[in-house]
Amino acid sequence: MSDTPFDFSVHIFRSPKFRSVVREAIEFFMATPLHSVPPSMPFIGSGVYGLYYTGGLELYAPIAKVNRDGYVQPIYVGKAVPPGWRTARIGSSKTPDLYRRLREHARSIEQALNLQLEDFKCRFAILSDVEGDLVVPVEAELIRLYKPLWNMVIDGFGNHDPGSGRYNQALSEWDILHPGRLWASRLTGTAPLLENVLAKVERFLGGLPLS
Repeated sequence: MSDTPFDFSVHIFRSPKFRSVVREAIEFFMATPLHSVPPSMPFIGSGVYGLYYTGGLELYAPIAKVNRDGYVQPIYVGKAVPPGWRTARIGSSKTPDLYRRLREHARSIEQALNLQLEDFKCRFAILSDVEGDLVVPVEAELIRLYKPLWNMVIDGFGNHDPGSGRYNQALSEWDILHPGRLWASRLTGTAPLLENVLAKVERFLGGLPLS
């Protein structure tokens, strides 16, 4: 039996319904209430979240300005998934995955010498049961839509302590801009230059159509 003639186009799956569901989830996300970082009460669930900055750091003035008018420009978007999620070994999360991740971010911000935790708010959407399969596409679409600075330009905010024996890594760009994380002070690799990181941020924010 001979192979059929190769036609790449017949292998491409497209689903307007899927795009519509992702958009619906994003609209839901953007309508959720704002909370402190982390929220005042622990909660169960996984999903997606955004962090919003309104502080006085001059470097982030364009972001802070639009957020003071309505919290529309996240500085960071992330996801939190439960253990076993990658291998599909769990259904709905029974652990405080989102809350735990937001609490980790709060510690990073608190340790930074030039950031204040009270200058941040968060919003989040809990995606459980079958909706949990939307975590990755919703996070990706949020990043495409809002181009958060700490996702698109400055790396390292979501990093964890690499642990003993792996401190030969370099400081991330985020740690160069916001020194203070205790574990980051142990890293010994060649770090990026502060002036180069500042230039990246200024170029990006100068051309970003913040809405």
